[in-house]
Amino acid sequence: MNKMLCGYRVLDITQFVAGPTCSRLMAELGADVIKVELTPIGDHARRSGLRSRKKEFENCTQSTYFAQHNHSKRSLAINLKSKEGQALIKKLIERSDVLVENFAPGVIGRMGLAYDDVQKINPEIIMCSISFAGQEGPLANEPGFDYMAAAYAGITEMIGENDRSPSQVSMAVGDSATGISAAMAVAVALLHRERTGEGQFIDCSLLDTYLQMHEDYIPRVGLRGDAASPERSGSQHPNGGPTGIFECGDGSFLQMMIMPYQWPRLLQAIGMPELEKDTRFNSPQNRRKNKFELQGIIEQWMAKIGNRQDILTILKDQRVPVAPVLTLQEAINHPHAIQRGAIRQLKDPFIGNFPIPGQPPIFSKWSHNNELRAPLLGEHNEEILTTICGLDKSEIVALHENGIINTDPTLLDPPPDP
Repeated sequence: MNKMLCGYRVLDITQFVAGPTCSRLMAELGADVIKVELTPIGDHARRSGLRSRKKEFENCTQSTYFAQHNHSKRSLAINLKSKEGQALIKKLIERSDVLVENFAPGVIGRMGLAYDDVQKINPEIIMCSISFAGQEGPLANEPGFDYMAAAYAGITEMIGENDRSPSQVSMAVGDSATGISAAMAVAVALLHRERTGEGQFIDCSLLDTYLQMHEDYIPRVGLRGDAASPERSGSQHPNGGPTGIFECGDGSFLQMMIMPYQWPRLLQAIGMPELEKDTRFNSPQNRRKNKFELQGIIEQWMAKIGNRQDILTILKDQRVPVAPVLTLQEAINHPHAIQRGAIRQLKDPFIGNFPIPGQPPIFSKWSHNNELRAPLLGEHNEEILTTICGLDKSEIVALHENGIINTDPTLLDPPPDP
């Protein structure tokens, strides 16, 4: 099948997660994504995650962290602080459709690649800048990462137990979500360009993304003030239902989310229809108020059974919305995730085969590529500079000798195909 973004070229001058996620999604959809990595070390993600344990590859720049977020791309390792490096990037800009960057505001401009500069080179280009708090505003010039954005968005304060400090979310939710929304924005901008011929600038912010994640509380608190702010309630959702995490009595846990109309189903499942008239639980408001007492009743019932699978069977028989709280290893190996391609394998000749997340959307006219590979640092220098920029072999050798471009040392003695 033809991939949907075939024919589009994307310059990816990004690092870590948010920017690379945006460009990776486009790469998998068929765009030619050139990962522009700053010499000498490239994307900082290459120094995170797991590396090869083999002594012969101890200097290899490949890592699981980098590979997950940058497979399906080509790598060009270049010194953008040099005049020669900037000249080459400007040649690539002339021949590209999209430029994605996620440096702090102002950094890309100091490289001579602000949108005003880029637009002069290629008026039809789509440029997407991804940052902590956006390109403008009181926080724009502050350095920041995912967790800082969650804190500024009022999300961190809502997580954890009420008698303790807020809890730290342990994965980059905002980075991933911002990368996905940025890819959507670029695709829409390309559609706009198809209709009008106009390029444009897109400003994506982790903080904006986190604020978007509040599905209910922003209008509540906006109208009622701090009195409407939920208290941290640990394993139980502040709105009750009951909704939260419940211990099964065997060391495992279940997640339930009960809407008001589903409350009788839960009572039928646990064999306690009398709770429907109990004044502590006879309305959504009372169940919310007494959620911890209700949690204790439900967990006592679960403890008598003492087996997660048996509890799941009873609850599902009554169509109670419930799920096991899986370990990450269980989630990776779950047949549903594997069948849908939500978990798939990346075959790396240096590190070995390892699981990575899949491509979120599933299309009826195109199938995901299961033969995934991530580039080594500067692996495609010669290929890119000859076919796109028109350089010859001697010019590329000179760029290497002068430190304008560099490559992973492993490329001098590549491994056999896996």
